[in-house]
Amino acid sequence: METQYAIASVFNAVAGLYLLAVLLRFLLQLARADFYNPASQVVVRVTDPMVRIFRSFIPGYRNFDFATLLVALLVEALAIYALLTIYGIRIPGVGTILSLSVLGVTYFIIHIYWYAIIASIIMSFVMMFSGNTNPHPLLILVWQLTDPVMAPFRKVLPPMGGLDFSPIFVFILIRFLLVFLDNTFQVQDFSLVVIGI
Repeated sequence: METQYAIASVFNAVAGLYLLAVLLRFLLQLARADFYNPASQVVVRVTDPMVRIFRSFIPGYRNFDFATLLVALLVEALAIYALLTIYGIRIPGVGTILSLSVLGVTYFIIHIYWYAIIASIIMSFVMMFSGNTNPHPLLILVWQLTDPVMAPFRKVLPPMGGLDFSPIFVFILIRFLLVFLDNTFQVQDFSLVVIGI
């Protein structure tokens, strides 16, 4: 059993990193982030071989890259199948695996925004106290990623005294979504085999 957990943990980490890269590519394109940012280029290089295959027959619409999203769902589905096999659990039907894939990708996207906003706050404070007026390219990319999510809240509650309170409301919304998904789908039962939960 320990060997199974060790193999599953390594596989989960590797597949999770690749899925993170694919979803970042999808979200950065959706947010119209800077394509020429060094961090963006890394994400594109890592994901391009697989995305390019699907993009040859699945067109995008404006900034919505259906090919990349399909790659993310496919990677999640294959990872679920592999983890079920590693743990020796009976493989469910295709419909169940596809449903779990959508759930896993949804969770992963929510967590990406959660940690990106936290990183944005921390890096902004570090930059402010260091006296550096030139933000790191990674920080710029994080700002570009999170800005579309926080912009609606900034319209309602603009920065006061130089402090931006929009992340608080985004965290509340994210927490609400996670509680809703947890209660609706009982995700704890799938946490071992679905990346992102």
